[in-house]
Formats: sequence, C-alpha cells, structure tokens
Amino acid sequence: MLTELHIENFAIIDRLDLQFSPGLITFTGETGAGKSIIIDAVETILGGRSDATLVRSGAQRATVEGAFRIPQASALEIRQILEREELLDEPDFLTLGREIRLNGRNVARVNGHSVSTTLLRELGEKLIDIHGQSEHLSLLKVSQHLNLLDRFAIASESPGATGPTMRDLLSGYSQTYQRLQSVRRELEQLHQAERDTARRVDMLSYQIKEIETARLQPGEEEELRQERNRLTNAEALAKLAQESLMTLDEGTPESPSASDMIGEVEHALTSLARLDSSQTSLQEQAQALFESLNDLARSLRDYLESIEFNPTRLDQVEERLGVIQTLKRKYGDTILAVLEFADNAARELDAITHASERIDSLQSEQDLLLTELAEKGQALSARRHQAASQLEQRIETELADLRMSGARFQVDFQQEPDSQGVSLEDESKVAFGPYGLERIEFLIAPNPGEGFKPLVKIASGGETSRLMLALKNVLAQADQIPTLIFDEIDQGIGGRVGTVVGEKLWGLARRHQVLCITHLPQLAAYGEQHFRVEKQVEEGRTTTSVATLQGEARLVELAQMMGEVSEGTLHSARELVQYVNSRTDQTGINTSKG
Repeated sequence: MLTELHIENFAIIDRLDLQFSPGLITFTGETGAGKSIIIDAVETILGGRSDATLVRSGAQRATVEGAFRIPQASALEIRQILEREELLDEPDFLTLGREIRLNGRNVARVNGHSVSTTLLRELGEKLIDIHGQSEHLSLLKVSQHLNLLDRFAIASESPGATGPTMRDLLSGYSQTYQRLQSVRRELEQLHQAERDTARRVDMLSYQIKEIETARLQPGEEEELRQERNRLTNAEALAKLAQESLMTLDEGTPESPSASDMIGEVEHALTSLARLDSSQTSLQEQAQALFESLNDLARSLRDYLESIEFNPTRLDQVEERLGVIQTLKRKYGDTILAVLEFADNAARELDAITHASERIDSLQSEQDLLLTELAEKGQALSARRHQAASQLEQRIETELADLRMSGARFQVDFQQEPDSQGVSLEDESKVAFGPYGLERIEFLIAPNPGEGFKPLVKIASGGETSRLMLALKNVLAQADQIPTLIFDEIDQGIGGRVGTVVGEKLWGLARRHQVLCITHLPQLAAYGEQHFRVEKQVEEGRTTTSVATLQGEARLVELAQMMGEVSEGTLHSARELVQYVNSRTDQTGINTSKG
C-alpha cells in the first residue's frame, strides 16, 4: 500500500509530505483547492503523462515520490520485476519517483535508480488503481476481464465442494495447451525440414563424411605441433643435445666430464666418511648427485637417438595440420567442437531420415491433444459460465444498493470459429488460446430499456464511479491491487446514496487501502483518516496545503460540508459520525471517528 507521498513544486503545490495508514482515507475541501492535483501527482509516479506545464511557476523542476509497502498478494510478481531490473533493495518496500524539469525532460526512478517510464508504469499498475477523472482504470481493460472472472470463480468456491477446483481446471487446460504447442512447433520444424530435405541431406552427409574421414582425435593437434617443431629444428636440437652430453659424460683429455669430476668427489667423500662417520651424509649426497648425472646422461642419449632428419615426415605432419585447420575453420574452433558438430549433424540427418515416422506420430498425438483440450476447455467454460452468473447477480445487487436498481450487468462470452481449432460437442470448431476457448468482456446496461454496452462506452460521472465501486466490491477478493483511489466518486449522487457509497467504500477498505476525494459529508464521515485540502494565497502566490483532521476539527469540517457552521450543522455532523460508528461497529471493528 501507499505509505508516504512527497510532492514538491507540482502545479500549485509548493511542498506536501503525507503519510497514509491502511483503511479508508478521505480528502475534502472546496472545489479548486487542489484535491485532484494530488491525484494527478500520484498518476505521474505510476508512469502517467508529465510535461513542463506541471512545474510550479518560478521553479525549475517538480518532484513526486511515493513509498509503498509491497502487498503480500502480488509480492512475488513485483519482486520478480525488481530482481529482473536489479532494483530490489528491500523485500517489503519500494519507492517510485518522477522528476519533471522545466525544459520538458523528466526522470523516472525506482528505489532511487533511473528507469524508463514503461517500467514505472509496469510496477504502478500493480500498486494503485485510480478511478474517476483519469483513464487509469484496470477494469476497463478487456484483457483483464477473463483473469478477473477466473479469480472471482476461485474466490467463490466452497471449501468442501467435490470435483475439480477452478485452479485444477485452469492448470489442467494450461498443461495440455503447452504440450499441444510444443507438438505443433516440432511438426512445423519437421514439415519445414521436409521441404528442404534433398538439399539438407546432401549437405549433412557431406559434412559428416568429411569429418569422419579425417578421424580426428582429441589432443592430436597439440601433439602434431610439437612433432613439427622437433622435425623443423632437428639439426639444432641434435647439436645442443650432443654438446650437453659431451660436457656431462664424455669430456676431453684437456677437460674431464662433469660425471668424472663428481665421481672423484664421491670417491674422496667415501674415504672421508670412513675416517669421520659424522660426515656420512656428505658422501650420500655426492653419491646421489653422481647417480642423477648418470640418469641425465642416459636421457640425453635416448633423446639424441629419437631426433631424426625426416623431410617426408615433416610434410606429412604439415599436411595433417592443414586438414585439421580446414575442418576447424568450417565447423568449430577446436577438434572437440568439430566432433560435436558431426554428432549434431548425424542426429539431424537421422531425424530427417525418420521425419515421416515422427510426423505421423506427432500428428496422432496432436489429434489426441486437441480432443483433450476441447474437453478441458469446455469444462473450464462451464465453470466460468457458473461464476459469471454469480458475478452478474452480485454486481446487480451492489448497483441496486447504489441506487442503480435498473442497471444490468453481463459477462459476454465470445468464441471465434476456426477450422484449425478444437471440436465442440456440436461438431463446430472454435479457436483456442492459452487461457481457454473464449474471449470475455464485461458489459453494462445502465438504464432499463438500453442494450448492453462495453464498460468503456458507458456514461461518465457518478454512473461510472458507482459501477466501478460495485465491481470493486464484488471483485475485492479477486483483485490484488492494494491501493484504490476514487476521484470524486460522489459526482452526480445525493446524500442518501452517499451514505451507501461511504459504507461500501469502508467495506472495500477492509481488503484494500482506499483513498477517496469527496464533497459529501455522508461519505467523508466513513473515513478512518481524514485530510482537508485548502488553497491559500500568500504574497500573490497560490499554494495548496493539507491538514489531518481529528476530533472537533473533523466535526467542523463535516458541518461545513453541510452548510454554514452552526449548532445545527454541528449537531448533524455528530449524529452522522455516531451513525457511521454504529454501522461500522456492526462489523466488529471500532473506527473511533470524531
């Protein structure tokens, strides 16, 4: 829910810092005081319209920032978005902000980080729903109607009911749909492969044969490079090895070998150790060194014998390395990558070779899945029709309570014929999608004798506001948006209906945080947090201020909404507060108003 709102240099607002509690929050004040400007400010942090005209005269920029407690119902979805964008700072809180500059540029922020307005809008739609003078109405989005109906169906199910639940039906349909889509994708790939079969088979066969003929071995290239190095430098290697061996083991009459000299040292130390046993370790070290030199000499002789001057072998190695380089250039950066390419090509060739068998198998599976999807889709549709009937009745009851007794509400089910779709019981074929066999849209007939129309085409004003309130009340359990804002929901309604609307809003606020701008004291009296918005002129500048009302100050505000403040209006205000307390106390919750 919205916990804090900071507004600075926005329209006629100099600076406002508001803190909000759960429940029903009401805003009152004279027309033009700036109540709707506060709502406009909220809309900007939800990704709404913003331009330089919103910057307060004399200021360089306007700033709006809202702090939110992430709701449990949609916490997973919101956190996934924040994690995706690497913006998750605290698991239970986030801030949305907007800075509008005089030059027309604006900056959107989430948790203090600059983001796109698209992301701001994506998050904002999951946090606040504004009803009234704006177009930020989730219930007017036809794409949301099916989801709302399904969530209503889930929320309306009896705990002890037998048979599959709505969640079971949705899950079962979704699983079959996903499997069918997978089968169809593979079929399309195979049909495409069939169209290119001859050319593709020739190419794959050539590639596989070329790689297999080479008989590549992992590690072979490095061994060949080392051998090529030895063959290319055979003369120099032999000379260096011979010189080392001469010094180490052969020597000359003028210069004895290192082995002979170390042998003399070892012989002398052996005699020394006989005379002084404490120096035996010196004799042992000399002996070990003599043996090491002998081993080194043997290794040098073996290496010298392995060196060969073989131009023919060098040509063979160069040719083999050339083959390997050619294959790497075509099929991969390493021998292992080339061999993997061959394995993949072999599998693809096998798949093409046996494509007709696989196609027959997949087509049979597709037919079975279409039949299964038709059964699950029709069961899902039947449950939706049951839920739609309940939804229609409950919304019409709500509308009657709101003095729209002649209004009718309808959930319209539309199916689209499709020769490639699923077969129904009457043998007709209809299109299907990831969520079922139908398209859902909410329709309304506000007055008797009028036909049903889409929600987006109904009259504006109090009629729209009351319809939205009725829908929200019925769909409260299914609706996961935590904060609802009603901008002048009392437009076009009187005091008697205002009392009903107030009670409805108070009931809605048991599941949501509700902010409401109103001119009716009968509605304002239900507020659990009451703000008065005033417009002041100081030194030629107009400024909006907001005050929290409690106790006597709140009674005076309610009395003023009824007319001139007098003993009579104050008495009426007290009676109104007492009536509201009695109505809300009936639910077992003490609101302690006034």
